Amino acid sequence: MTEDVSTEVDGNVAIVEIHRGPNNFFDEELLGQIAKSVLALDERSDVRSVVLCSEGRHFCAGADLRDATADSIRRMYRHAFALFTARRPIVAAVQGSAVGGGLGLALAADFRVARPDSRFTANFARIGFHQGFGLSVTLPWVVGSQTAKNLLYTGRAVAGTEAAELGLCDRVTEGDVRDAALELATEIAGSAPLSLVAIRATMRRRLVAEVSAALDLEADAQTALLGTKDFAEGVSASIARRDPIFTGT
Repeated sequence: MTEDVSTEVDGNVAIVEIHRGPNNFFDEELLGQIAKSVLALDERSDVRSVVLCSEGRHFCAGADLRDATADSIRRMYRHAFALFTARRPIVAAVQGSAVGGGLGLALAADFRVARPDSRFTANFARIGFHQGFGLSVTLPWVVGSQTAKNLLYTGRAVAGTEAAELGLCDRVTEGDVRDAALELATEIAGSAPLSLVAIRATMRRRLVAEVSAALDLEADAQTALLGTKDFAEGVSASIARRDPIFTGT
């Protein structure tokens, strides 16, 4: 356990929990802790699947970009890519919102469990920014190219029920999302462990390769937009909960 990430094992399922509530914004340090915790589970023979969850109101409200630089973004995405290289199937329990980079974190998992009032949002264009965390690959991977473009261009929020219809989440529960995620992860853990690792590696081989390439392109695009007036306006409008006024500069 670190200050912000804990791990416990329930049977053959590991529960990795983020402790930066209520919003669980991530930065380079937190993402590194998450990746390290998940990768460490590959060394445990008793763990067959993983639940990724967080305390607080929201699963993850995105990246903390207040002091972001080109170098820090690239370092952050090295940790993000490490998550994609983990060998155990991951189920994300999404309460509240998964916004921006938080959506990227949720989509790094194999499956997502949500409530009807959960929200999935790729809000990058609404803050004058570019998507990251491999969303250029993972979002169309799960919802298709046309729907992915709609979500990225509009930045609209998708509630749990619609998210299930689109493929953004795999189960919707009226109860506790962590319990539902644990149920799915336990079902997965009932399969042969060597088979799970082999099947997952095969099924995600192309995804991981494409994410690796996309992260570099996303980092370049994000770096180019960091100093723009539209990005400053988008962040300011988001904090003030008002509509942004973009000028294309």
